[in-house]
Amino acid sequence: MKKTVFSPKDCLPGISVDCVVFCFHENQLKYLTLKFLNSDVWSLPGGVVGKKEGINDAAERVLSERTGLSGIFLEQFYCFGEFGRNVNARVEFEKIKSDIFRTKEDLDWISSRFITMGYLAVVDYTKVNVTLGDISGEFIWQDVNEFRRLFLDHNEIVDKALVKLRECLDTKLIAFGLLPETFTMSEIQQVYETILGTSIVRTNFQRKILSLDILERIEKKYTGGAHKAPYLYRLKNNLE
Repeated sequence: MKKTVFSPKDCLPGISVDCVVFCFHENQLKYLTLKFLNSDVWSLPGGVVGKKEGINDAAERVLSERTGLSGIFLEQFYCFGEFGRNVNARVEFEKIKSDIFRTKEDLDWISSRFITMGYLAVVDYTKVNVTLGDISGEFIWQDVNEFRRLFLDHNEIVDKALVKLRECLDTKLIAFGLLPETFTMSEIQQVYETILGTSIVRTNFQRKILSLDILERIEKKYTGGAHKAPYLYRLKNNLE
């Protein structure tokens, strides 16, 4: 179990990172949420920035400490700095019965105003092994279409991340990070439709994706059924 860095003496004041990790599972788009140990408070994987640490390095470290995830697509997408985002922070943190926030000084520091950098991540659910850090007692993959009240403004962070995910579908080919190495055309279409929240005409979608010249067709996927077996695809090597 990795120890979470939250010490005021080792961290920059007022700067934090929060990560929205998306996966595609059971035909649903989901994101990772953690429940603080000994509490009913759910949050995104987040943490503070070390005094001798770059912001991107901090995001990678925090995600690893809180979830055990590393080596995945992770990109900064928004800065959350509204004046009132921490207005109820003291009340929220007092609900978290953690040794990390055991003194008044610690609570004063962590409850003060923080500007947080939002990071977007995508993972292949079949390859993910979440390992909780020392301040979390439980995790779930939350369906984006089912509301769960999160810590502070984390619901807003998820909403912004979903907007960014939709914007990056074509420009960064981000949807392919949610799939296994090989996939059918219908599987990638299902991911696109789920993220966009709308149906897409199959022929139009296939024409669009193939025109990007990013896929390599490798073989047919045998299903054992009476219907024609679909082809399997994967991203071309120079795009991975």
